[in-house]
This record gives sequence, structure tokens and C-alpha cells, in this order.
Amino acid sequence: MKPLPLSVIGGYLGAGKTTLINRLLAGDHGLRLTILVNDFGAISIDAALLQSVSEDTIELTNGCVCCTLSGDLFYAVGDILERQVKPDHLLIEASGIADPSKIASVALAEKDLRYSGILTVIDGLNFAQHMADSRIAPQLSAQVQCADMIAVSKTDQLDTELARTLKDIGVTNWLNADDIGALSRILFEPELPRELAASSQAAHPRYVTWSSNISAPFTELELRSLIARIPPEILRLKAIVPNTAGGFFEVHVVGTVRNFTRRSDASTLGVIAIGLENTLRLQSVEEWWSSRV
Repeated sequence: MKPLPLSVIGGYLGAGKTTLINRLLAGDHGLRLTILVNDFGAISIDAALLQSVSEDTIELTNGCVCCTLSGDLFYAVGDILERQVKPDHLLIEASGIADPSKIASVALAEKDLRYSGILTVIDGLNFAQHMADSRIAPQLSAQVQCADMIAVSKTDQLDTELARTLKDIGVTNWLNADDIGALSRILFEPELPRELAASSQAAHPRYVTWSSNISAPFTELELRSLIARIPPEILRLKAIVPNTAGGFFEVHVVGTVRNFTRRSDASTLGVIAIGLENTLRLQSVEEWWSSRV
């Protein structure tokens, strides 16, 4: 039996990995995909946002799996390989703080897997600003350097600052994250040889996460007012909360970008905030989230 191809979808917090995977799931490639989701936090909101049947989505929520490779990741991969009906391709959605190359190394340790590339998603709106932050720039650079493919999200055209930032770290070829046809052809090409480079990322900065799965319903005005006062130390916020008018709000905050979406159903409710350990005070986040007016 041929080894199962394994690809890792990486990229920093809020880059657009889950959105891209949803588009891959809906693509016209004829493949059965299984997704492993490494959500950094106690609530797997990313898994809840994937448009996939439950048996093809497996959640890993015990922290950053690039730091704990001997545990849940190997068990989850083993379970997939033991299935009577195996998928055609295994995708691992790395958490935003993870080193994709360390996660991809599971393909080298398991003879029934074949390394099939790292796709790193770059946030076209915030990447240049993030790279200007010396605390996280080495981490972002390493996520890009290990990639076989680069997809730029949230923009159709590179502005001058982003183009210069990418050039400085050696990125000359990239695809638009909306071009799912081209991404699928490259990602799922069975004969395209790929070799996993050794990780160049040192231990990433220490992050902390605050989460809550208890929330009274919000009006849209209440929710927008609360998000407008979000503590600036929060690097990434994801939330699915009840709407007083019925249904739910899905909220994403990355940098200055705030996205609010109405949805009719939700399998998981909660909010997750992520920041650097020496910057984000969890008590301050708790007080902010409780201060709705």
C-alpha cells in the first residue's frame, strides 16, 4: 500500500489557515481529506469552524504540538493509519505559534506516511507589522523559510512594505490564498518530490491563552462595543457567542482587523485570546471580557 501523503498548513496567528483549509475541503480535487487541527487553547474553535464531517476532523487541543511531538500527534496519526478506509491525503493545521517543520517531521518517523509539503499562509495585512516586532519576527521568518509553498491571504496585490519584507526573507514566489485551484494542484500533486529541511526555528516565545466557554447572548452593539475596547496585548482573538436575536456571532480579531459574521448554528461556543506571556495579563483579559455594557 502506498504511504499516506501528509502536508502541514502553517502560518502565524490569524493568517487565514482555517479559511484556506475550508476552501480546500470544498475544492474539486476528488480527494478524501482528513484534517488534524492543533488549536492552541482549551477550546477548539478552529475545529468548529472547519466545514468537514466529524470523522474527518481530529482535534489536538493540549497545546502546541511542535513542542510535544511524542504525544497526541503520534497517537492521532496512528489511529488514522489503522482505519479500514484511509483518507487520500492528511492535512495538519498547525497552531499559529507552531513550527510547521517540526510537526511535518512525523512523516519521517512513520514509514506509512509520505512528506508532501508545508504550505505557509502569510497574512497580507499584518505580516510586515509582525516582522517589525523583534519578539516574534524570528518565529515568523522560520515558518516561511521551511515552506515548500507560500500563500498570501487577505490581499490580491502586495503593497510596497509587504513586498520588501518578503524579499528580505527570501520569498520570491507565492500564490494568492484565494487561488485554490493552483494551490490544490501543487499541494496534492502525487509525483512532486519534496524534502523536509531541518527546522531553523529556535524555541518560540512563550505564549499564554485565556478562554471561556460561558457567555450570555450579545446584541450586535454590545459585542462591537466590547471588541472596540480589546486590550492591545491580545495578538489573536477567536469567538463564537450567542446572538440575542437568535443564532450566533463569529468574531475574529488580528491586529487592527475585526471581522464579525452571523451564523445560524455552532457546534462549539466560547472565546479564546492569545498573547505573549510577559505581556498579556490574563486577569486583565478576564476583566475586559466581563465589562460588557
